[in-house]
Amino acid sequence: MLLNPRTVAAVDSPIGLAYDLLDRRAGTRELLDLAQAAPQYPPAPEVVESVVAAARHPRGGEYCEIAGLPSLREAFAAEIAAAYAGEVRPGQVIVTAGCNQAFCLVASALAAPGDEIVVVLPYYFNHDMWLRMSGIVPVYLEPGPDLIPDPAAAAALITARTRAVLVVTPGNPTGVTVPPARIAALAEMAARHGVALILDETYRSFRDTDEPPHRLFADPDWPRTVVSLHSFSKDLAIPGYRVGAVIASAELGREVTKLLDCVAICAPRIGQEAALAGLTAAGAWRRARAADMADRRRWFTAALADRPGGYEMLSAGGFFGWIRHPFGRRPTADVVRDLVLTHDTLLIPGTAFLPEDRGTLRVSLSNADEAALTDLADRLAASAAGH
Repeated sequence: MLLNPRTVAAVDSPIGLAYDLLDRRAGTRELLDLAQAAPQYPPAPEVVESVVAAARHPRGGEYCEIAGLPSLREAFAAEIAAAYAGEVRPGQVIVTAGCNQAFCLVASALAAPGDEIVVVLPYYFNHDMWLRMSGIVPVYLEPGPDLIPDPAAAAALITARTRAVLVVTPGNPTGVTVPPARIAALAEMAARHGVALILDETYRSFRDTDEPPHRLFADPDWPRTVVSLHSFSKDLAIPGYRVGAVIASAELGREVTKLLDCVAICAPRIGQEAALAGLTAAGAWRRARAADMADRRRWFTAALADRPGGYEMLSAGGFFGWIRHPFGRRPTADVVRDLVLTHDTLLIPGTAFLPEDRGTLRVSLSNADEAALTDLADRLAASAAGH
Protein backbone atom coordinates (compact mmCIF):
# COMPACT_ATOMS: atom_id res chain seq x y z
CA MET A 1 0.00 0.00 0.00
CA LEU A 2 1.02 3.61 -0.45
CA LEU A 3 1.41 5.93 2.52
CA ASN A 4 0.65 9.63 2.79
CA PRO A 5 3.99 11.32 1.92
CA ARG A 6 3.25 14.24 4.27
CA THR A 7 2.94 11.88 7.22
CA VAL A 8 5.95 9.84 6.16
CA ALA A 9 8.02 13.03 5.94
CA ALA A 10 7.04 14.14 9.45
CA VAL A 11 9.34 13.57 12.40
CA ASP A 12 8.55 10.83 14.88
CA SER A 13 7.36 11.89 18.32
CA PRO A 14 10.30 13.59 20.08
CA ILE A 15 9.02 12.20 23.37
CA GLY A 16 9.01 8.67 22.01
CA LEU A 17 12.49 9.09 20.55
CA ALA A 18 13.79 10.36 23.88
CA TYR A 19 12.41 7.38 25.79
CA ASP A 20 13.84 4.98 23.21
CA LEU A 21 17.29 5.99 24.50
CA LEU A 22 16.58 4.48 27.91
CA ASP A 23 17.12 0.95 26.64
CA ARG A 24 20.79 1.80 26.08
CA ARG A 25 21.70 3.54 29.34
CA ALA A 26 24.20 2.06 31.76
CA GLY A 27 21.88 2.50 34.70
CA THR A 28 24.66 3.18 37.18
CA ARG A 29 22.34 5.44 39.15
CA GLU A 30 18.66 6.22 39.38
CA LEU A 31 17.17 7.69 36.21
CA LEU A 32 16.49 11.41 36.38
CA ASP A 33 13.58 11.74 33.97
CA LEU A 34 12.95 15.39 33.08
CA ALA A 35 11.53 14.75 29.62
CA GLN A 36 7.74 14.64 29.35
CA ALA A 37 5.81 17.41 31.08
CA ALA A 38 3.19 15.74 33.24
CA PRO A 39 2.23 16.10 36.90
CA GLN A 40 3.83 13.47 39.10
CA TYR A 41 1.12 13.72 41.77
CA PRO A 42 -2.40 12.21 41.75
CA PRO A 43 -5.53 14.26 41.04
CA ALA A 44 -7.43 15.98 43.83
CA PRO A 45 -9.61 13.63 45.94
CA GLU A 46 -12.73 15.39 44.66
CA VAL A 47 -11.70 14.58 41.10
CA VAL A 48 -11.00 10.93 41.91
CA GLU A 49 -14.38 10.61 43.62
CA SER A 50 -16.13 12.08 40.58
CA VAL A 51 -14.41 9.56 38.30
CA VAL A 52 -15.51 6.68 40.52
CA ALA A 53 -19.09 7.97 40.57
CA ALA A 54 -19.14 8.45 36.80
CA ALA A 55 -17.76 4.95 36.22
CA ARG A 56 -20.43 3.44 38.46
CA HIS A 57 -23.30 5.43 36.97
CA PRO A 58 -25.47 3.35 34.59
CA ARG A 59 -25.03 6.00 31.89
CA GLY A 60 -21.47 6.93 32.72
CA GLY A 61 -20.09 5.36 29.56
CA GLU A 62 -22.45 7.01 27.09
CA TYR A 63 -21.72 9.65 24.48
CA CYS A 64 -22.39 13.23 25.43
CA GLU A 65 -23.01 16.31 23.29
CA ILE A 66 -20.35 16.83 20.61
CA ALA A 67 -19.41 20.22 22.05
CA GLY A 68 -19.12 18.81 25.57
CA LEU A 69 -21.15 18.43 28.73
CA PRO A 70 -23.28 21.58 29.15
CA SER A 71 -22.39 21.73 32.84
CA LEU A 72 -18.66 21.70 32.05
CA ARG A 73 -19.01 24.33 29.34
CA GLU A 74 -20.95 26.56 31.74
CA ALA A 75 -18.47 26.11 34.57
CA PHE A 76 -15.44 26.72 32.35
CA ALA A 77 -16.97 29.78 30.70
CA ALA A 78 -17.67 31.21 34.15
CA GLU A 79 -14.12 30.49 35.34
CA ILE A 80 -12.52 32.10 32.30
CA ALA A 81 -14.80 35.14 32.51
CA ALA A 82 -13.80 35.64 36.14
CA ALA A 83 -10.09 34.88 35.71
CA TYR A 84 -9.76 37.13 32.66
CA ALA A 85 -12.16 39.89 33.79
CA GLY A 86 -14.13 39.48 30.57
CA GLU A 87 -17.15 37.81 29.03
CA VAL A 88 -17.19 34.25 27.72
CA ARG A 89 -20.43 32.38 27.12
CA PRO A 90 -20.90 28.60 27.31
CA GLY A 91 -21.75 28.58 23.59
CA GLN A 92 -18.22 29.86 22.93
CA VAL A 93 -16.64 26.83 24.62
CA ILE A 94 -16.00 23.52 22.83
CA VAL A 95 -14.64 20.65 24.94
CA THR A 96 -12.01 18.53 23.18
CA ALA A 97 -10.01 15.39 23.87
CA GLY A 98 -7.02 17.36 25.14
CA CYS A 99 -5.42 20.61 24.07
CA ASN A 100 -3.45 18.93 21.28
CA GLN A 101 -6.74 17.98 19.67
CA ALA A 102 -8.05 21.49 20.28
CA PHE A 103 -5.19 22.92 18.24
CA CYS A 104 -5.47 20.35 15.45
CA LEU A 105 -9.19 20.97 15.03
CA VAL A 106 -8.81 24.76 15.09
CA ALA A 107 -5.95 24.70 12.59
CA SER A 108 -7.95 22.46 10.26
CA ALA A 109 -11.03 24.66 10.62
CA LEU A 110 -9.06 27.80 9.75
CA ALA A 111 -6.59 26.69 7.10
CA ALA A 112 -6.53 24.51 3.99
CA PRO A 113 -3.46 22.86 2.44
CA GLY A 114 -1.17 25.59 1.12
CA ASP A 115 -2.40 28.18 3.62
CA GLU A 116 0.00 29.59 6.20
CA ILE A 117 0.06 30.00 9.97
CA VAL A 118 2.68 32.21 11.62
CA VAL A 119 4.34 30.23 14.43
CA VAL A 120 6.51 31.79 17.12
CA LEU A 121 9.88 30.10 17.69
CA PRO A 122 10.62 27.92 19.49
CA TYR A 123 7.42 26.07 18.62
CA TYR A 124 5.65 23.27 20.46
CA PHE A 125 6.60 20.27 18.33
CA ASN A 126 3.11 18.78 17.96
CA HIS A 127 1.85 22.07 16.53
CA ASP A 128 4.54 22.05 13.86
CA MET A 129 4.02 18.36 13.13
CA TRP A 130 0.26 18.77 12.63
CA LEU A 131 0.60 21.76 10.33
CA ARG A 132 3.11 19.99 8.13
CA MET A 133 1.15 16.73 7.98
CA SER A 134 -1.97 18.75 7.07
CA GLY A 135 -0.22 20.62 4.26
CA ILE A 136 -0.46 23.93 6.14
CA VAL A 137 2.75 25.96 5.93
CA PRO A 138 4.30 27.06 9.24
CA VAL A 139 5.95 30.46 8.83
CA TYR A 140 8.43 30.97 11.64
CA LEU A 141 8.54 34.15 13.68
CA GLU A 142 11.80 34.85 15.51
CA PRO A 143 11.12 36.45 18.88
CA GLY A 144 13.40 38.99 20.50
CA PRO A 145 16.14 38.11 23.01
CA ASP A 146 13.43 37.99 25.68
CA LEU A 147 11.69 35.24 23.65
CA ILE A 148 8.55 37.41 23.37
CA PRO A 149 7.04 37.88 19.87
CA ASP A 150 6.89 41.35 18.36
CA PRO A 151 3.64 42.35 16.60
CA ALA A 152 5.44 44.30 13.88
CA ALA A 153 7.67 41.31 13.10
CA ALA A 154 4.60 39.09 12.95
CA ALA A 155 2.81 41.53 10.63
CA ALA A 156 5.78 41.46 8.26
CA LEU A 157 5.24 37.73 7.74
CA ILE A 158 1.54 37.93 6.89
CA THR A 159 0.59 37.21 3.28
CA ALA A 160 -2.63 36.57 1.40
CA ARG A 161 -2.32 32.91 2.47
CA THR A 162 -1.99 33.62 6.22
CA ARG A 163 -4.87 32.36 8.34
CA ALA A 164 -3.56 32.77 11.89
CA VAL A 165 -0.75 33.76 14.23
CA LEU A 166 0.00 31.14 16.89
CA VAL A 167 1.40 32.02 20.32
CA VAL A 168 1.96 29.64 23.25
CA THR A 169 1.94 31.44 26.60
CA PRO A 170 3.41 30.42 28.99
CA GLY A 171 5.66 28.86 26.42
CA ASN A 172 6.43 25.25 25.71
CA PRO A 173 9.43 24.76 25.70
CA THR A 174 10.60 28.12 27.08
CA GLY A 175 8.11 28.77 29.87
CA VAL A 176 8.10 32.44 28.89
CA THR A 177 4.85 34.29 29.62
CA VAL A 178 3.86 36.93 27.07
CA PRO A 179 2.77 40.11 28.93
CA PRO A 180 -0.89 41.17 28.61
CA ALA A 181 0.00 44.37 26.78
CA ARG A 182 1.96 42.44 24.15
CA ILE A 183 -0.90 39.96 23.73
CA ALA A 184 -3.26 42.90 23.22
CA ALA A 185 -0.95 44.34 20.58
CA LEU A 186 -0.75 40.98 18.80
CA ALA A 187 -4.55 40.73 18.83
CA GLU A 188 -4.90 44.23 17.41
CA MET A 189 -2.41 43.39 14.66
CA ALA A 190 -4.20 40.13 13.83
CA ALA A 191 -7.58 41.88 13.69
CA ARG A 192 -6.17 44.57 11.42
CA HIS A 193 -4.96 41.90 8.98
CA GLY A 194 -8.11 39.78 9.22
CA VAL A 195 -6.41 36.68 10.66
CA ALA A 196 -6.94 34.73 13.87
CA LEU A 197 -4.75 35.01 16.94
CA ILE A 198 -4.50 31.50 18.42
CA LEU A 199 -3.36 31.52 22.05
CA ASP A 200 -2.38 28.15 23.49
CA GLU A 201 -2.81 28.80 27.23
CA THR A 202 -2.22 25.28 28.52
CA TYR A 203 -0.01 26.53 31.37
CA ARG A 204 -1.99 29.65 32.30
CA SER A 205 -2.40 28.57 35.94
CA PHE A 206 1.36 28.26 36.36
CA ARG A 207 2.39 31.88 35.93
CA ASP A 208 4.16 34.05 38.51
CA THR A 209 1.15 36.31 38.97
CA ASP A 210 -2.54 36.15 39.79
CA GLU A 211 -3.35 38.95 37.34
CA PRO A 212 -5.39 38.02 34.24
CA PRO A 213 -3.23 36.50 31.50
CA HIS A 214 -4.73 39.13 29.16
CA ARG A 215 -7.79 41.36 28.87
CA LEU A 216 -8.94 40.32 25.41
CA PHE A 217 -12.21 38.82 26.62
CA ALA A 218 -13.28 42.22 27.94
CA ASP A 219 -13.56 43.43 24.33
CA PRO A 220 -17.02 42.46 22.98
CA ASP A 221 -15.43 41.99 19.54
CA TRP A 222 -12.93 39.36 20.73
CA PRO A 223 -14.68 36.49 18.86
CA ARG A 224 -13.73 38.10 15.53
CA THR A 225 -10.04 37.43 16.16
CA VAL A 226 -9.21 35.50 19.32
CA VAL A 227 -9.05 31.73 19.70
CA SER A 228 -7.94 30.50 23.13
CA LEU A 229 -6.89 26.88 23.74
CA HIS A 230 -6.86 25.24 27.16
CA SER A 231 -5.93 22.00 28.89
CA PHE A 232 -7.18 20.40 32.07
CA SER A 233 -4.28 17.92 32.08
CA LYS A 234 -1.76 20.03 33.99
CA ASP A 235 -4.24 21.97 36.14
CA LEU A 236 -5.97 18.87 37.45
CA ALA A 237 -3.29 16.16 37.00
CA ILE A 238 -5.47 14.19 34.56
CA PRO A 239 -3.40 14.01 31.35
CA GLY A 240 -4.62 10.47 30.63
CA TYR A 241 -8.27 11.53 30.67
CA ARG A 242 -7.70 13.79 27.63
CA VAL A 243 -9.76 16.91 28.26
CA GLY A 244 -9.12 20.33 26.74
CA ALA A 245 -11.14 23.22 25.40
CA VAL A 246 -11.43 25.75 22.60
CA ILE A 247 -12.78 29.22 23.33
CA ALA A 248 -13.82 30.85 20.09
CA SER A 249 -16.67 32.41 18.16
CA ALA A 250 -19.79 30.35 17.61
CA GLU A 251 -18.99 30.36 13.89
CA LEU A 252 -15.56 28.80 14.36
CA GLY A 253 -16.95 26.49 17.03
CA ARG A 254 -19.44 25.07 14.56
CA GLU A 255 -16.64 24.11 12.18
CA VAL A 256 -14.60 22.66 15.04
CA THR A 257 -17.51 20.43 16.09
CA LYS A 258 -17.81 19.08 12.53
CA LEU A 259 -14.19 17.96 12.74
CA LEU A 260 -14.58 16.71 16.32
CA ASP A 261 -17.56 14.59 15.34
CA CYS A 262 -15.46 12.85 12.70
CA VAL A 263 -12.40 12.34 14.91
CA ALA A 264 -13.73 11.51 18.38
CA ILE A 265 -17.49 12.25 18.34
CA CYS A 266 -16.98 13.87 21.74
CA ALA A 267 -14.29 14.15 24.39
CA PRO A 268 -14.38 11.22 26.86
CA ARG A 269 -17.33 11.67 29.21
CA ILE A 270 -15.45 10.42 32.26
CA GLY A 271 -12.69 12.95 31.68
CA GLN A 272 -15.24 15.73 31.35
CA GLU A 273 -16.79 14.69 34.66
CA ALA A 274 -13.33 14.81 36.22
CA ALA A 275 -12.69 18.29 34.79
CA LEU A 276 -16.04 19.54 36.07
CA ALA A 277 -15.25 18.30 39.59
CA GLY A 278 -11.84 19.95 39.42
CA LEU A 279 -13.30 23.29 38.35
CA THR A 280 -16.08 23.33 40.92
CA ALA A 281 -14.60 21.58 43.97
CA ALA A 282 -10.79 21.60 43.85
CA GLY A 283 -9.88 25.29 43.80
CA ALA A 284 -7.66 25.19 46.89
CA TRP A 285 -5.90 22.04 45.60
CA ARG A 286 -5.22 23.74 42.25
CA ARG A 287 -3.75 26.82 43.92
CA ALA A 288 -1.51 24.64 46.06
CA ARG A 289 -0.19 22.77 43.03
CA ALA A 290 0.53 26.06 41.23
CA ALA A 291 2.49 27.18 44.30
CA ASP A 292 4.42 23.90 44.25
CA MET A 293 5.40 24.50 40.63
CA ALA A 294 6.57 28.03 41.47
CA ASP A 295 8.85 26.47 44.10
CA ARG A 296 10.29 24.12 41.48
CA ARG A 297 11.08 27.00 39.19
CA ARG A 298 12.92 28.76 42.03
CA TRP A 299 14.81 25.60 42.96
CA PHE A 300 15.84 25.05 39.34
CA THR A 301 17.06 28.62 38.91
CA ALA A 302 19.03 28.49 42.16
CA ALA A 303 20.54 25.07 41.42
CA LEU A 304 21.91 26.12 38.04
CA ALA A 305 23.26 29.37 39.47
CA ASP A 306 24.99 27.61 42.39
CA ARG A 307 26.65 24.90 40.30
CA PRO A 308 28.17 26.49 37.24
CA GLY A 309 28.95 23.84 34.68
CA GLY A 310 28.75 25.76 31.44
CA TYR A 311 25.02 25.20 30.96
CA GLU A 312 23.22 28.53 30.52
CA MET A 313 19.64 29.05 31.70
CA LEU A 314 17.78 31.00 29.03
CA SER A 315 14.35 31.03 30.71
CA ALA A 316 12.16 29.27 33.23
CA GLY A 317 8.40 29.38 33.57
CA GLY A 318 5.29 27.26 33.57
CA PHE A 319 6.46 23.65 33.66
CA PHE A 320 9.80 24.24 31.94
CA GLY A 321 13.40 25.33 32.02
CA TRP A 322 15.07 26.23 28.72
CA ILE A 323 18.85 25.93 28.75
CA ARG A 324 21.82 26.04 26.37
CA HIS A 325 24.56 23.41 26.53
CA PRO A 326 28.23 24.44 26.53
CA PHE A 327 29.49 22.23 23.70
CA GLY A 328 29.45 24.69 20.82
CA ARG A 329 28.75 23.01 17.50
CA ARG A 330 28.39 19.54 18.94
CA PRO A 331 24.95 18.23 17.85
CA THR A 332 22.43 18.54 20.63
CA ALA A 333 21.19 15.02 19.89
CA ASP A 334 24.66 13.76 20.86
CA VAL A 335 24.55 15.80 24.07
CA VAL A 336 21.17 14.32 24.99
CA ARG A 337 22.40 10.81 24.20
CA ASP A 338 25.48 11.28 26.40
CA LEU A 339 23.38 12.63 29.26
CA VAL A 340 21.24 9.49 29.12
CA LEU A 341 23.95 6.88 28.58
CA THR A 342 26.60 8.35 30.86
CA HIS A 343 24.70 10.43 33.40
CA ASP A 344 21.27 8.69 33.50
CA THR A 345 19.56 12.01 32.81
CA LEU A 346 16.77 12.36 30.24
CA LEU A 347 16.01 15.76 28.67
CA ILE A 348 14.41 16.77 25.36
CA PRO A 349 16.72 18.31 22.74
CA GLY A 350 15.89 21.82 21.59
CA THR A 351 15.93 20.52 18.01
CA ALA A 352 12.43 19.16 18.75
CA PHE A 353 11.22 22.76 18.98
CA LEU A 354 13.29 24.54 16.34
CA PRO A 355 13.97 24.15 12.61
CA GLU A 356 17.71 23.95 13.30
CA ASP A 357 20.11 23.10 16.13
CA ARG A 358 20.76 26.05 18.47
CA GLY A 359 22.33 24.07 21.28
CA THR A 360 19.29 24.14 23.54
CA LEU A 361 17.55 21.66 25.85
CA ARG A 362 14.14 21.52 27.56
CA VAL A 363 13.91 20.56 31.22
CA SER A 364 10.47 19.48 32.51
CA LEU A 365 10.37 20.82 36.04
CA SER A 366 7.12 19.04 36.88
CA ASN A 367 9.03 15.79 37.20
CA ALA A 368 11.41 16.82 40.01
CA ASP A 369 11.58 18.00 43.60
CA GLU A 370 14.31 20.19 45.11
CA ALA A 371 16.72 17.31 45.63
CA ALA A 372 16.27 16.09 42.06
CA LEU A 373 16.88 19.55 40.62
CA THR A 374 20.04 19.89 42.70
CA ASP A 375 21.08 16.46 41.41
CA LEU A 376 20.36 17.64 37.86
CA ALA A 377 22.70 20.60 38.25
CA ASP A 378 25.42 18.27 39.56
CA ARG A 379 24.99 15.87 36.65
CA LEU A 380 25.07 18.70 34.11
CA ALA A 381 28.27 20.01 35.68
CA ALA A 382 29.76 16.52 35.53
CA SER A 383 28.86 16.19 31.86
CA ALA A 384 30.53 19.53 31.09
CA ALA A 385 33.64 18.55 33.02
CA GLY A 386 33.88 15.28 31.13
CA HIS A 387 34.35 16.95 27.75
